[in-house]
Amino acid sequence: MSKKEKLYLRLKSKPKDFTFQEIRTLLHAYGYEEFSKGKTSGSRVAFFHHDLKHMIRLHRPNPSNQLKEYQVNYLLNELIKWD
Repeated sequence: MSKKEKLYLRLKSKPKDFTFQEIRTLLHAYGYEEFSKGKTSGSRVAFFHHDLKHMIRLHRPNPSNQLKEYQVNYLLNELIKWD
């Protein structure tokens, strides 16, 4: 099983400790590219897939690195569309 598959299965289990770094790794594996608008973007991050013309927008968790429950649900809904 690949790292991408393991991370996706972990996300599907809706863990309380899924980190921003894990979602960054997963989205890069799916072909998404990370964008932030320089110093003024703050915690806002967008992931864009050029082939699908699909964008996923998130706020980087602060101060902890763990995603909130609504963010995990949002990511699952977005990834299921293209799975």
